[in-house]
Amino acid sequence: MPRIQAASVADHRAQQRAALLDAAYELLAEGDAAKVTFAAIARRTGLARNSVYKYFPNRHELLTEVVRQAAPRWTERIHAAVAAAGDAPERRIAAYVTAQLEMVRDGEHRIARASADPQDSAALRAGADAAHHALLTPLLDALRDLGDDAPLRTARLLQGLVNAATTALEAGDDYAAVTDRTVRLAVAALAGLTTGPLPR
Repeated sequence: MPRIQAASVADHRAQQRAALLDAAYELLAEGDAAKVTFAAIARRTGLARNSVYKYFPNRHELLTEVVRQAAPRWTERIHAAVAAAGDAPERRIAAYVTAQLEMVRDGEHRIARASADPQDSAALRAGADAAHHALLTPLLDALRDLGDDAPLRTARLLQGLVNAATTALEAGDDYAAVTDRTVRLAVAALAGLTTGPLPR
């Protein structure tokens, strides 16, 4: 067992637990959820594999906690980017799209994607769903300011565009080029909301 280097046993346990969560987070950011095993986490933290079970009884609970802790950072990052864009709805929407693709570039989306693994727990998926709902808030506000009468529907369609851009980035496409094109498409599509009915 590693030597205690904290003021108390409780502090030591808190430090060890945080180290395990950090290791799981790093592994998710580097690859897919399947790579987050207790053996891999033990190697990264220098703990014995059996010691990991003292902090998390199973992998599901570990991943649930990773998502729970990461979600506020995602929300803060998106909200800060949108707030910095100013009052114009189009600029806020462009900032929203850009911030999401920045998180893809930085590997953050892999943490959220862990919840899509059908082997993972319902609690993990629920945590990711709650985080996603919080992320949508500034986009929904901007769409309402544009006069959108169905902002949630539009937000979901815009998210499909971001998801397609994510797939392109994961396939090795250029980050700057994909981001620029995605933002242009999003803003252009939203301009159509206020230009009347489609031609028939």
